Amino acid sequence: MDNSQPPTSNSQLPYETDVAIVGAGAAGLATAIFTRRLNPRVRVLVLEGARRPGAKILVSGGSRCNVTNATVTERDFWGGRRTIIRTVLRAFPVPDTVAFFAGLGVTLHEEEDGRLFPDTNRARDVLEALLIEVRRAGAQLATLTRVLAIAPSDGGFQLQTAGGAVHARAVVLATGGQSLPKSGSDGAGFEFAERLGHTIVPATPALVPLLLRDEPGALHRRSTGVAHPVELSVWIDGRVAIRLAGSLLWTHFGISGPVALNASRHWLRGQLEGRAVRLTASFDPGERLETIDARWTALARERPRAALHTALSAALPASVARALLEIRGIEGSTALARLTRDDRRHLAAPWRNGRST
Repeated sequence: MDNSQPPTSNSQLPYETDVAIVGAGAAGLATAIFTRRLNPRVRVLVLEGARRPGAKILVSGGSRCNVTNATVTERDFWGGRRTIIRTVLRAFPVPDTVAFFAGLGVTLHEEEDGRLFPDTNRARDVLEALLIEVRRAGAQLATLTRVLAIAPSDGGFQLQTAGGAVHARAVVLATGGQSLPKSGSDGAGFEFAERLGHTIVPATPALVPLLLRDEPGALHRRSTGVAHPVELSVWIDGRVAIRLAGSLLWTHFGISGPVALNASRHWLRGQLEGRAVRLTASFDPGERLETIDARWTALARERPRAALHTALSAALPASVARALLEIRGIEGSTALARLTRDDRRHLAAPWRNGRST
């Protein structure tokens, strides 16, 4: 088969197929490839509403496509039972993923935090390799063919599309969530699944920045653009639901960075359920209040004349240290030897913004 051929238009849709895959993103294309590899006699049709497939692949990883990570475990996923996720990951572990892409001509390299990117640093190379392999495997790809409805029919399913009706023995929904509507990830797949009798957990945004209360002297306003490690605790109904450690970025509207993005799903899920949610941050990740207090006491003995701001700036960015002292009402020029027990405790207490949104 000529790999340079363009995707099939909807005017060439077959009336029947064995497997219809709705969505030609990374999941849909991979499903087509592995289905045909498993059984080349199975007819596979991939239906894509856009003119060109793989829009989210092209924007992922800053247009470089973070294909996977060197280490991937069930703890890296939220939602669903971890035993199920573990089984899926064991069926296709990271070395198999690396080998799969190498077989497509896309070799990967490891960067910071174990992230794996294509050696060319081009997301387009990843997409083109998948499209070429879909054609080589013998699957049919129909673009500009948005699926409008799916219903059970004659031992299979009837799909109404922009190019006509298609009957399939099996349907795979690979439509994505609602993260990028322009790419086709507009939530249509949820509606299809629900109409077919599946129970759908209400969706909430995830991996999004958090807006904080914009009050005079707010910490995020004084530290915009600064990043540093923290431990975020999401409190639901007065109890810590989860603690997450990582890099936090202060912005003019609130907080971002990996740890805030990871915390957002828990915050928003609590809000969706109508529960009392608040957020606190420890600037000493993993440390208990008593340990932090003891460290300040020892430091005061070692450097009694050192200014509090100078000492705090050794552990935090200077702008964050300055703003934190002002918010706590502690004079930054205070010598460590003159720091009271209440001041130490106040300084060590977690930062909080109870009306984050």
